[in-house]
Amino acid sequence: MTESVVLDPVDLEILRLLQNDARTTYRELAAEVGVAPSTCLDRVTRLRRSGVILGHQLRLDAAKLGRGLQALLSVQVRPHRRELIGPFVERIRALPESRALFHLTGPDDYLVHVAVRDTADLQRLVLDEFTSRKEVARVETRLIFQQWDCGPLLPPPS
Repeated sequence: MTESVVLDPVDLEILRLLQNDARTTYRELAAEVGVAPSTCLDRVTRLRRSGVILGHQLRLDAAKLGRGLQALLSVQVRPHRRELIGPFVERIRALPESRALFHLTGPDDYLVHVAVRDTADLQRLVLDEFTSRKEVARVETRLIFQQWDCGPLLPPPS
């Protein structure tokens, strides 16, 4: 298990603000949290070095890129052995339709978030890229009607 990093209220506010807008300048960020820009830069650098901040992401509108249908695929892999799992994970991650991949406990081994053109494209993806694989025992598909982002990730209150 990864060890938690000790964060003070200024660190937490920096993280909250950056999660809302990662393009915020250090000057704007420093003014919001009440520290000097150089102090703010030092804190963000420390948060990066300690692994709290992992990077920056660009969010795209899948529908505007021609991938207007999104789904979650629950996948069972049998047998569930390391020599099959590694190649399976790499293949699914390489698919242009894959948005996220989760390894799970319970009856399903994986949950895959995909974005495709339409139902025919989803059917092609399931049949050609999932159920055609000998290690895939079952795929269950759920369409996503709508998705919401949730508030910033902060540590639980102590």
